[in-house]
Amino acid sequence: MVLAGALATAVPASASASAGRCRADVPGAERQVAVCLDDLTTTGTRASGHTVEADWAGLTSAGLPTYGRVPGVQVDGYFPDTSTANTNNGWNHDSQFVLRLPARWNGGLVVAGSPGVRRQYANDRAIGDQALAEGYAFAATDKGNTGAAFFDDGGRPGDALAEWNTRVTQLTVAARGAVARHYGRPPARTLAAGLSNGGYLVRWQLENRPWLYDGGVDWEGTLWRADGPNLFTFLPPALRNYPAYAAGSAAARQSILDAGFAPGSEFLWDYHYRVYWDLTQRIYREEVDPAFDGSLSAGVPFCASGTPSCDADYAYSSRPASVARAVERISLTGRIGKPLLTLHGTLDTLLPITRDSDVYDRMISAAGRGSLHRYYRIVDGNHVDGLVDQYPDRLRPLGPCFRTAFDALAGWTRGVRPPASGTIARPAGATPAELARSCSLG
Repeated sequence: MVLAGALATAVPASASASAGRCRADVPGAERQVAVCLDDLTTTGTRASGHTVEADWAGLTSAGLPTYGRVPGVQVDGYFPDTSTANTNNGWNHDSQFVLRLPARWNGGLVVAGSPGVRRQYANDRAIGDQALAEGYAFAATDKGNTGAAFFDDGGRPGDALAEWNTRVTQLTVAARGAVARHYGRPPARTLAAGLSNGGYLVRWQLENRPWLYDGGVDWEGTLWRADGPNLFTFLPPALRNYPAYAAGSAAARQSILDAGFAPGSEFLWDYHYRVYWDLTQRIYREEVDPAFDGSLSAGVPFCASGTPSCDADYAYSSRPASVARAVERISLTGRIGKPLLTLHGTLDTLLPITRDSDVYDRMISAAGRGSLHRYYRIVDGNHVDGLVDQYPDRLRPLGPCFRTAFDALAGWTRGVRPPASGTIARPAGATPAELARSCSLG
């Protein structure tokens, strides 16, 4: 079976013999295809064609341990939608989802939204493998629009981003119903988990739909606030000053540090400038402020400061009030209604920790919800773990820390309090291989 091709509707030769269980009913789905698989983890689905590795490539380190075989049912499908950017499964249809139902179920359900503008399989390696190995059903969504031109979806500024929250809620409700029908009883606990934009979705769901969940793990979620900080307050200074920094300017370096980027993260700046900073600023700005660059679509890539409509010169605070209103539609408040564990790396070079999770932790406390929150600052952690293999002595993977936090959240739902919030230092003498396998939060 070819990755990203049409999924088979028949059970493949490697499928489980329990053919009578090779179906599921996802309420509200416009299309769904179910198949029994010998292994629902990425070890098996990569071989059988029931994941798309490009969706999750670069998010985890090579040393993150794999799990043993987890047989069960996989359901791929989509909900009604009018946008068509997601080409997975040959469907050319957004609002695609994947639901995996292990044969040995622990009574729980984990729901995830994709990071960045990736598609529904993006969490398979980072989150899904662990959830399935521990017996949880696992559901993930593409959030309703995907790709670098996601801003084309919707009719007014902010629509595409607001849809992300709606689609996670939709999938949670549908997955709970599907799980109840498949196993004969509803899930005893429902957990939300996500990385980056997926972490933002966890935050939003626990603030706005807490009755659907028993808790969540937020892996460096994006912070949206109408009055800042947000992407548009720290990315433009980085873009504006990076060329001069690369040419040797100490003043430009200081300006990037002043924007919030951590001292000691300089070795990551070139990569993030080329891969993340420019693209992220332009496509998200286009979503909430399309008037900034007139008839252009997401501005001018890598433009020099002073170029007309250059995002390096974007000044969020001076933009019309309508821009802040678009951001307000997706803003966070800190008023979480269920337990939340947050992880964030101190060397995050896309979402600087001092402009993101440090702020969100204070927001939660100011909202009087501090007892529901644990916050772990992981020393030497970057935004995603893909660069850990390139810099094994300078970066620490967050994947193992997520695994520990996920288990701590499960314990919290059973009355076992997790370790206190704190900054988690790199263990003295730990080898990169050891750090790739384990992480203590206590």
